[in-house]
Amino acid sequence: MLERIHLAIVQEVAKQGSLTAAADTLCLTQSALSHSVKKLESLLGTAIWLREGRQLIPTQAGEYLLAVANRVLPQLDQAEERLRQYAEGERGTLRIGMECHPCYQWLLKLVAPYLARWPDVDVDVKQKFQFGGIGALFGFEIDLLVTPDPLFKPGLRFEPVFDYEQVLVVPRSHTLAGATHVLPKQLAQEILITYPVAPERLDVFNQFLTPAGIAPRQHRTIETTDILLQMVASGRGVTALPRWLIEEYAERMDIVPVRLGRHGLKKQIFLGLRESDGDVDYLQAFVELARG
Repeated sequence: MLERIHLAIVQEVAKQGSLTAAADTLCLTQSALSHSVKKLESLLGTAIWLREGRQLIPTQAGEYLLAVANRVLPQLDQAEERLRQYAEGERGTLRIGMECHPCYQWLLKLVAPYLARWPDVDVDVKQKFQFGGIGALFGFEIDLLVTPDPLFKPGLRFEPVFDYEQVLVVPRSHTLAGATHVLPKQLAQEILITYPVAPERLDVFNQFLTPAGIAPRQHRTIETTDILLQMVASGRGVTALPRWLIEEYAERMDIVPVRLGRHGLKKQIFLGLRESDGDVDYLQAFVELARG
């Protein structure tokens, strides 16, 4: 019968690349780990790894078992943590993943009132520019995903919580600053500054420029919102961000929002969660708070 230690061994050998390194991480002797591996392969009736020099290469069975380990072990860890919290009278930690990079300021406005209403719940926010949100939800790495681009898959639910408009942002001295809207061809000679995200995942490209067959003269990336907008304010380029965010920054920076296209580029922020967490009260409470 497969046991948790078997999955842990398969996962750790894949990470470390050798039995010796995996044994150190798992706090086992190499002989004990080798014995466990032989016993597991005997139990399964098939080899899990092939040796190539000092490296262990997973067989087809090993690849399948590794996929199972990567999926099951995080769920077991989360189950143990949730049960520990129940036993100690705790609610736990609400882990939020951010795929909407400028939405961090929006999230900050929710966290303070949420913590006040739920004093026995902590909040942890994971924000990175190549964040695999759907995989993190399925892998139990996060409990909520903030995203403007939901991927509807079985087992997940996405709740729309906030409507907004994506706009072009230009310095106040720019020739487009007084325009009612901008057309794609008007950006052909501009330097476009964005977050470090693949262009096909950026609304200004996939919903505005690319369908019109237009590309900016140059595309630069900056990770930090404040620095990005400072660059725009100083005339180093233009960007595209939510109108609500720009209206806040425009109070202290010389920047102006301009509508993208005649009818604007409308977007929504969604909160994604696992359907199996539908009865978690403190998680549902955050969704309701986000809806306003």
